[in-house]
Amino acid sequence: MEILVMSIRLPVELSKAYRLLNHGPTVLVTSAHGGAVNVMAAAWSMPLDFSPPKVALVIDRSTRTRELVEASGEFALNIPSRAMAAATLAAGSSSGREHDKFQELGLATFAGEQIAAPLLAGCLGWLECRLIPEPHIQRQYDLFLGEVVAAWADARAFGNGHWSFEEGAPRSIHYIAGGNFFETGTAFAVDK
Repeated sequence: MEILVMSIRLPVELSKAYRLLNHGPTVLVTSAHGGAVNVMAAAWSMPLDFSPPKVALVIDRSTRTRELVEASGEFALNIPSRAMAAATLAAGSSSGREHDKFQELGLATFAGEQIAAPLLAGCLGWLECRLIPEPHIQRQYDLFLGEVVAAWADARAFGNGHWSFEEGAPRSIHYIAGGNFFETGTAFAVDK
């Protein structure tokens, strides 16, 4: 299975980076340290602050990703679309200690600008993050905080600080359980 979608990647203003996550998409977390790389799926991530932008992410203590994040002090959040749902499920269902998930899932990567962790081609958004060390909450709750140091989005899906809900625009996915996802639906506004 090879996932490779070429798109125009545009920078996202850091003060608007929270909008890439505030609707709760499933993310693919990439990490790297000492020549090792890994990717895992995470349904529990969220924005925390605007300036500087921060995120929260749950990373189980038994994962290879956690080892790499703790060692490197950085990670990337990659926002997949429906086209990457099978790869997302597979990345969340196997261990990076036993599998080269990039090779096995045909995941193409490219370099970020601020961190060493690879970014995944074919995603809708990318947040490059530096770990904010909080040993107590990491140890006690498996909760990791990161400062977003760069953010990018696929111009087909996100522009001018907002997700696109036009017909045919790719949309983010949200994991439910048991191999089931839903795709972000139609946007609507409420008069103030």
